[in-house]
Amino acid sequence: MPRVLDRRTVLKCLAAVAASTAFGCSDDDDDDLPIIEDRTFYPQSVASGDPRPTSVVLWTRGMDPGNADADVTLTLQVATDEGFTQRVLALTGVTVTSAHDHVVKVKVTGLVPRTTYFYRFLQEKNDRRVASPVGRTRTAPDAGTDTPVRFVVANCQNYNGRYYNTWQRLVQLDEDLDFVVFLGDYVYETTLEAALPGSTRQVSFTEPDGALRLASSAGTVLAAASLSNYRDLYRTYRSDPFLQQVHERYPFIVTWDDHEFSDDSWDAHANYTDGRQDESEPERRRNAELAFFEYVPLDPDDAPEGAVNLDATQLYPDSHIWRSFDFGTALRLIVTDYRSRRPDHLVPEDAWPATVAVDAATLTALGVAGAFTADTFAYVDINAPEYAEAKGILRLAYTQLAVAAGLTQSEAEARAAAVVQGPAALAYVNPVLAQAGRAPISPTDKPRGLGFVHIGKTDLFSRLGSRYVVVKDTYDVYAAARDIATGGEAQNALGAEQSAFVLDAAAGAQTWKVLVSSVSPTSMVWDLSNKPDVEPATVRNRYYFDVDQWDGFPQERARLLGELRGRTSDRTVVVSGDIHAAFASVEVGVPALTAPAISSASVKEEAGEQVAAAGFPPGSAVYRYVVTEQDATLREGNPNIAFVDTDSHGFTVVEVRADEVRAAYHLIPSAEAGTSYADQPEALAARFTRRDFVVRGGTISVG
Repeated sequence: MPRVLDRRTVLKCLAAVAASTAFGCSDDDDDDLPIIEDRTFYPQSVASGDPRPTSVVLWTRGMDPGNADADVTLTLQVATDEGFTQRVLALTGVTVTSAHDHVVKVKVTGLVPRTTYFYRFLQEKNDRRVASPVGRTRTAPDAGTDTPVRFVVANCQNYNGRYYNTWQRLVQLDEDLDFVVFLGDYVYETTLEAALPGSTRQVSFTEPDGALRLASSAGTVLAAASLSNYRDLYRTYRSDPFLQQVHERYPFIVTWDDHEFSDDSWDAHANYTDGRQDESEPERRRNAELAFFEYVPLDPDDAPEGAVNLDATQLYPDSHIWRSFDFGTALRLIVTDYRSRRPDHLVPEDAWPATVAVDAATLTALGVAGAFTADTFAYVDINAPEYAEAKGILRLAYTQLAVAAGLTQSEAEARAAAVVQGPAALAYVNPVLAQAGRAPISPTDKPRGLGFVHIGKTDLFSRLGSRYVVVKDTYDVYAAARDIATGGEAQNALGAEQSAFVLDAAAGAQTWKVLVSSVSPTSMVWDLSNKPDVEPATVRNRYYFDVDQWDGFPQERARLLGELRGRTSDRTVVVSGDIHAAFASVEVGVPALTAPAISSASVKEEAGEQVAAAGFPPGSAVYRYVVTEQDATLREGNPNIAFVDTDSHGFTVVEVRADEVRAAYHLIPSAEAGTSYADQPEALAARFTRRDFVVRGGTISVG
């Protein structure tokens, strides 16, 4: 990339030497050409990310709208003023190609700490220079600077059928921020094949044949699978004017969660079929990651200065996005990746409900056998000769259920032969025998254990009782047993290398350590155990709503948060998202701030769907407790919750000071996501409310 200096450029460099970058300056031979801003040449605008004291990553998607497939050459300008009279960088010869969807990332180094910079991209066209919108970014304070740090926490911005009123509000407030930390679900991988009538917010795939086809009650859903599909998602999301404006104003620090690849994913596995099919999809994961790295101004591999070589990006299974950022003496931000290294959910979606997950010997070893003496926990070995008839009935029932779920007859019979074996819980076996007109097996003198049915698994292929709505007390015992049996590997969500990195980062000199987790550590418990109006009585249990988040790995959560707390002397805070609700709670002595979704369906909406699917419609006592009165039920189930709002969108502004962390939740009812307030700024402001909290010494109080 040319950096030829003439006399004029040398003088300019000398004048700006205090703020010059490691690139030096470049002669701008075309200073006399007119500059015209034209967003059609930069349809996704500009963005910046991963700010450090002396570097930042700058991004754009540059193209020639008259020749969309052509490669174009850009110039990047960086200055300390919006008019670009105090330029510190003019980097020419930056090529963007169709091979990477015309996106480019440039790592700029040698910057001055805690300084605001302006940047733009230029391309020559018809004797003029066509400019991108002007972006603004800010570097981090250097290591010795004692200054407060302010940032926004945001996540989950579904585009389909929803407007970004939350981003509009942030732009309206014009907050003085050091950065935005985005916790994941930047895009959602699914879209309806047929757009809803009148919808102006719909992702369309240019190559729909490259997508997966999923059935739903709303019609056929397409799930991104090809690289083209994933790029379509980012192009569409980043076409939103308010999201563009936020990117133009603030640098982003981003991690991914599941929807950047596939809902409730782990490693390279999807979960659309709930165990009916093998959904290991490494190539699909690599497509998702490449589009992510192309469109997100992130520096995962500590790239050298200049245009980032996207061809060299490390992808699954070698991708690596955990990293840390220091902001003066106040803050070390520790960014984690919950999805890429985590194991499968503890309860398999295709688990046979009768399978004994924790046998009598294990209950005794755990010291909890006395809590499971009731007949409902009895089990037998159905491989024993005396149960041959029962085993045949159970296999036939399994086969019928599996065929009804979509398996072929031969697939169902093969699974039945493999699964309907060994120890089986009578709580599931006897009702099946009763349906076949056979007498139940007596529980007398039979061993006691936990079947998957006792954890809430009642169907063969289902997320209920697996990833969602599991019985807390039996799940905790099962999780503990798996944790011990696997030496912690069954719950090792971060993996050994990342876990070591997190704990090492927690030992830094900064006063506060903020752990960035895409999923929430706040325990979400529905306690129906003391509700006499809940029917049937067998439903009166305590439930985890979502064990795809940290509730699914309770022992590992306790270990991680406990070690962080010990290493930071009560100066750890977790910021998280994913659950589409706002929480402030203290978990294992560590304050946790969960930001609401930008636009995705609230957890109250999602809980309503799950509960209704389980057979408890509106009007039932169960629905009232876990949907209508969900906030109160969650507070009762987890007394460590200081604040909860399960039906709002918004963002959280966090300010880290020397002696405290302050959090302001800006909230709007989730029902407003279907209304555009683009032309109603005053009405939008009136729909927002604010809740303030203070974190000190491991506690959360109203601010």
